[in-house]
Amino acid sequence: MKQSKDIVKDFQIQQFQHDLISWFEKEQRILPWRQDQDPYKVWVSEIMLQQTRVDTVIPYFNNFISKFPTISDLAYAREDDVLKAWEGLGYYSRARNLQAAVREVHEQYGGQVPKTPEEISSLKGVGPYTTGAILSIAYGVPQPAVDGNVMRVLSRILSVWDDIAKPKTRKVFEEIVHLIISKENPSYFNQGMMELGAIVCTPTSPSCLLCPVREHCRAFEEGVQNQLPVKSKKKAPKAIQLAAAVLTDCDGNVLIHKRPNKGLLANLWEFPNVEVDATIGPDYQQLQAFIQSEYGVNIELDAPFTTIQHVFSHLVWNINVYSGSMTEEVVEQDRLKAVPLSQLEAYAFPVSHQNILKEYVKKR
Repeated sequence: MKQSKDIVKDFQIQQFQHDLISWFEKEQRILPWRQDQDPYKVWVSEIMLQQTRVDTVIPYFNNFISKFPTISDLAYAREDDVLKAWEGLGYYSRARNLQAAVREVHEQYGGQVPKTPEEISSLKGVGPYTTGAILSIAYGVPQPAVDGNVMRVLSRILSVWDDIAKPKTRKVFEEIVHLIISKENPSYFNQGMMELGAIVCTPTSPSCLLCPVREHCRAFEEGVQNQLPVKSKKKAPKAIQLAAAVLTDCDGNVLIHKRPNKGLLANLWEFPNVEVDATIGPDYQQLQAFIQSEYGVNIELDAPFTTIQHVFSHLVWNINVYSGSMTEEVVEQDRLKAVPLSQLEAYAFPVSHQNILKEYVKKR
């Protein structure tokens, strides 16, 4: 692995900065979080944009800011309301961490997002990339903001053949950005790098002939742009079989359960479900036994009405879904409720269970 100083040797840094920033000034997309340099809005947008496409984020961002327009609004909001505003965006730990960090900013920093790398990076859920994005975009501090997009762009421009899936490679790119970032306009430099990766230097079939920094690109000169970046493949996600049920009582109320406050999809609501093992017996029997044991409720199940598949980064849920009825009244608790069907939209569900509800409403 080459040293970062060796990688940028003979690289025309000032001309690259000029070409990139000039292009960004003219061609940048109009996005709601670019309307001002409010550090809170920059922060929210960068958290939402992690592992999520811009087009998906825009309506979520607008809705979220309308509900929680200031740091104090988000700090004092009910977690259920925050999760509801995040519903469907996925990676829900981002929302919980964001609220916890915003609360700390409100209490420890008087509601002002801190301006130093040490203070920002100490906040929950704020890593090196988000630290760099907030500091450079909102405060004009020349701090690297290196994500997968930026590593892809720089691996091509500078012909870096190190595996970008490895943490040590990210460190190399952070050092490179430290050396080449514009000190005069770090905001447009970092945003220009992000924009270039999003709309020109894309993962497949990069639009090299439209690239504003093509003259600086070593991979284009060598004709190897489609071979970069080098990225080792992840393991295939693990498949898990589940059985779930939409259960109603004699008044038509639907049984829902709140997930644990830690782990996957923490504190979101769901329909009763259990992981099943085909070697033990039919999944509906395992589901009945689980609900009786876990919630103290006897149920009767109809035939399954849908199968839902939901893919996470590390696992795949295959859910066989039943409808049914409770043969006795459920004892409600904080995390177990029987709710009228018309009121379910007030509760935050993961996408898989939103899809269960959609299929259930269709079949009624």
